[in-house]
Amino acid sequence: MNGSRDDWKPTASWATLECRARMLAVLRRVFDENGYIEVETPLLSMDVCIDEHLEPFVVAEPGGVERFLQTSPEFAMKRLLAAGADSIYQVTRAFRRDELGQRHNPEFTMVEWYRRDSSYHDQMDFTETLIRAVALAVDPVPAWSDETPFRRLSYDEAFQRALGVEVLARPTSELVALARRELDSIPDGLTEQDRDGWLNLLLAGRVEPTLGRSGPEFLFDYPASQAALARVRCGTIDVAERMELYIDGLEICNGYQELTDADELADRMRKQLQRRLAAGGRRLPVGSRLESAQRAGFPECAGVALGLDRLVMSVLGLPCIQDVLAFPFPRA
Repeated sequence: MNGSRDDWKPTASWATLECRARMLAVLRRVFDENGYIEVETPLLSMDVCIDEHLEPFVVAEPGGVERFLQTSPEFAMKRLLAAGADSIYQVTRAFRRDELGQRHNPEFTMVEWYRRDSSYHDQMDFTETLIRAVALAVDPVPAWSDETPFRRLSYDEAFQRALGVEVLARPTSELVALARRELDSIPDGLTEQDRDGWLNLLLAGRVEPTLGRSGPEFLFDYPASQAALARVRCGTIDVAERMELYIDGLEICNGYQELTDADELADRMRKQLQRRLAAGGRRLPVGSRLESAQRAGFPECAGVALGLDRLVMSVLGLPCIQDVLAFPFPRA
């Protein structure tokens, strides 16, 4: 085994790991006080949530059967909701290949929760309560842990603040022109017709760095084309009922008014697979037990997935995810 003499050591300090443990204890307490039940679901499953940009780890069994290390516990937790669960949460490991860097580790800790008869706006309220309680568990507490409410900006409002223009109703040609004006470089291979590609480029390059700088901020009502598994609300401009929380430009969590239509779920998974294959990605199974669960009856609900490692980074003011992990991927 290759490695330096010191690669047996954790990359996080013991003080940081103690603080992380206190934060996790507070997090569980808040869930308990708000009527959530902790659940466990499999890390290895034959089901997989297909996403154009996420690569799962694949485990091959004798006989050629493949199982996937879960990129999130979403599918299994939603099966529990379909079976009658009401308010549930999970603290678990999640796995995503090819995600290694200052803000990413291929194995990370995810906190995910769902509540029946809840809206994504309700979940913004609860997320704020949860984050503030966790922040108060450290010393010194972050400046934003006072009583100032977390700001909420729609996707269009965030672009208006950062760039002076709203974007959801603009044609793709204007987004291309905006990106070429605002950004120093454009990735090779981004076509003039890739609307979401240009929006994501502008979001990452010019909007996200402005989010959460004076205190945590929610970004909500995304383009309908970026719904993932969120419900789309139709109107003058269709939007995905989706929200994300940012602290100091770093995305902390992602939440949805959950899609309940099984046919729409199957259609979105097929479209994601088509995009993956077109980009040279491997084929993944489209059918899932979640689709079967939704056909049996799926409740109105909202859910949130939170990256615990990133939350610890933000609360403690640390720059790298390796600073909050005992043994990141290169030392695992």
